Amino acid sequence: MASRVSTGTYLDKILDNTIQEIAQRKRQLSFADLAYIARERVRKHVSLAGALQAREVGIIAEIKRASPSKGPIASDIVAMDVARDYLAGGCAGISVLTDGKFFGGSLDDLHEVSTVAHSDTIPRPVLRKDFIVDPYQIIEACSAGADAVLLIVAALEDSQLKELADAAGRYGMETLIEVHDEDELARALKIRGALIGINNRDLRSFNVDLATTERIAPLVPDGVTIIGESGIRTREDVERMQSAGVNAVLVGETLMRHTNRQQALAELLR
Repeated sequence: MASRVSTGTYLDKILDNTIQEIAQRKRQLSFADLAYIARERVRKHVSLAGALQAREVGIIAEIKRASPSKGPIASDIVAMDVARDYLAGGCAGISVLTDGKFFGGSLDDLHEVSTVAHSDTIPRPVLRKDFIVDPYQIIEACSAGADAVLLIVAALEDSQLKELADAAGRYGMETLIEVHDEDELARALKIRGALIGINNRDLRSFNVDLATTERIAPLVPDGVTIIGESGIRTREDVERMQSAGVNAVLVGETLMRHTNRQQALAELLR
């Protein structure tokens, strides 16, 4: 049975639901059977770190239909179509939220987006963004075509972080480890080779402050890929994050609410 850390925030509700859903999926497809399928599908992955470091500042464009803090955002989208818009707009990679209950996503979305992103003229990496607490989810990500997975420090013990990052590595995937403060950064940096995501959203209040990245990014050692997350809405925000030392930013809601996502992405990159 998967386990989690008690955060004292809304995240606990999401994690409890995640654990219940994993147990149900394991009853439908065993760990061993899923692992066999994943091994059959192992391929050469597209490096997220490589894609981000090749640019002055890259944008990971996110696909999500809803969020707990904002409710429905773009509930009627087709993930594959949004991915094509993002690729045409110049994204460095695509993040797919696969949580269904709180974000409206699915593993089917991840598979569709991975198929599109990997077959583009310039293949782009795809991140599974979810609340990962069990190696089963790592194997699911590989089976659905992900190149990288998100791990949230606030939700995991150090031993779990290592176990999940090691599992991702065994299947050829990279790990993006999300932190919210200096203590979490110190824990994340114990995982060698991981990318660091700095989330500007406070888990307790849901308030967003770009100063979080400005405070934490200088503490990240040279050579570690840094992604600024949450609250990036304008080109000026992108430049502010770039000045703070990030290699990329992750943008979701701003792009998902736009009627022309390709144009909105291009404007962030101009």
